[in-house]
Amino acid sequence: MVAEQLLPNGVTDQRVIDVMSKVPREEFLPGRLRRHAYENRALAIECGQTISQPLVVALMTQAAAPKPDDRALEVGAGSGYQAAVLSRLVRHVISLELEPALAEHASETLARLGYSNVEVAVADGTLGWPSYAPYDIILVAAASPDVPPALIEQLAPGGRLVIPVGRASDEHQDLRIYERHGDALAARSLFAVRFVPLR
Repeated sequence: MVAEQLLPNGVTDQRVIDVMSKVPREEFLPGRLRRHAYENRALAIECGQTISQPLVVALMTQAAAPKPDDRALEVGAGSGYQAAVLSRLVRHVISLELEPALAEHASETLARLGYSNVEVAVADGTLGWPSYAPYDIILVAAASPDVPPALIEQLAPGGRLVIPVGRASDEHQDLRIYERHGDALAARSLFAVRFVPLR
């Protein structure tokens, strides 16, 4: 996966590469899909959701520029895989999931594998998680037509917000990074993606 998918496609952060080579993606998949764990494609999980392809996980993580003391918020826990990757690069991760069954399964998997600095909560991700704000990193694993205002409010000074912007029914969604500089928010486009909708 690292040699054939990540390295040839712009993943250059050695910390991200090291973590991606160690987190067992198959553990975050249903049994019938484990043999496909390291293919470079999104895979269906429960509740009509997906686990993102490894390259997208790596590039989103790299774009967020994680630092060891960062506090991170993930919107859309899904299977817990992105949270596991992020947890090895930051101090603490709060991961929000709207579907209770997915949240429970992600929490159990993360605990079983020893990712002790991740908390999974059942919540509406568009509202963020104000009690632990502000966050140095916010990663959103679902597409939204606009950036939810609560997520902007919960971004720390110097913080990075990575989110797919666009409607889920569209062919084109734009993965963007927003960086807070004082009261200003600078945005740039990263690449086109295809995510499930943020609900």
